[in-house]
Parts: sequence; structure tokens; C-alpha cells
Amino acid sequence: MSKQTKKIVILTEVELRKTISRLTSEIIEKVKKLDNLLLVGIPTRGIELTEVLERELFARTGLRVRKGSIDPTFYRDDQNRVGTRLIQAADIPTPIEKQEILLIDDVIYTGRTTRAAIDALYSWGRPQRVMLLVMVDRGHRELPIQPDFCGKKVPTSKIESVSLRLNNIDNEEGVFLESLLSEDIS
Repeated sequence: MSKQTKKIVILTEVELRKTISRLTSEIIEKVKKLDNLLLVGIPTRGIELTEVLERELFARTGLRVRKGSIDPTFYRDDQNRVGTRLIQAADIPTPIEKQEILLIDDVIYTGRTTRAAIDALYSWGRPQRVMLLVMVDRGHRELPIQPDFCGKKVPTSKIESVSLRLNNIDNEEGVFLESLLSEDIS
């Protein structure tokens, strides 16, 4: 018995670009003072998505929104289940007191990464407000955490995974659903 992966396109490259454009418009509408906004990416694709959104916000408004990153690995309550990886240093470019923070991640699943990222963020201070942007909400929440900005909701089973792919990292662009298939090789 060998296992193969079935890959389904959720968002094509063109659809991904349209979704990013829509999310950018929603940020501009919802955040009153963009000069008080700090975009904070969660590794790994959240950091790259932060870069994309920062460029898009600059193209639309002419304002350079500050950006940074935070790695919530040491703040997770489920490290024994998810394991650890090489930790990325936090990059918080400004005191976060009285700032509006937009945490950015590629996919929200149980909500545990987001909770850990909020805990990590509060070790830097107390922001005015924390919001969450995700490209995909795949359901299965274990904590009462919901995104303020969501690219697409995709109901999944627990054996499936969703991945955001970006050209500068993956040499392809889009959002993909992957599921394991069992195949008998005789």
C-alpha cells in the first residue's frame, strides 16, 4: 500500500490576486488610520503574505504601512502534537502600545497558532487592537477565534490540508487543497 496526494486548486493565481485586492480594500475600509497599523506575519507563508499586502496597500494609498513578524512556536500549548521547528526571530519594528495590529496567516485551522501568536505579541506590549487576516479558513476550530478578514472559507476534512503557494517561494501561485489517497500497488 502506498500513499499518493491528490491536489485540487482552490484559488488560481488570478483568483488569488483578486482575493488579495479585495482583502486590501477591506483593510482600507475597516482601519481608520493606516499610519497606526502594523502588519505582523506569522511564519511561514503569513510573512510572505504580509509583504504582498504591504505592497498592495502602498500601491493603493501611497502610505508605507509598517510590517513585522512574530513566531508563536514557544507560546503553543500543543508543541508535543505539532513538534518544533527552527524558530524565526521576531521582528517588531515599533513599540506596539496604542497600535492597531493586523496578524496575518495563510490558513486558520484550530485557532491554536493564532492564540499563541497573540500571546507572543503581548510579550511586546499591549496594542490598542489586534485583528486577524487569513487567506483560508478551513474550519475545525478548537478555540473561539475568528478572522476579521478572510480570503476564502473552505470546508475540509481533518485528513486534508490547505496550502498557500507564492511564486517567490514555491515557483507557483495559488491556494491548493491536498488529500491523501491510498492506492494498492500489486
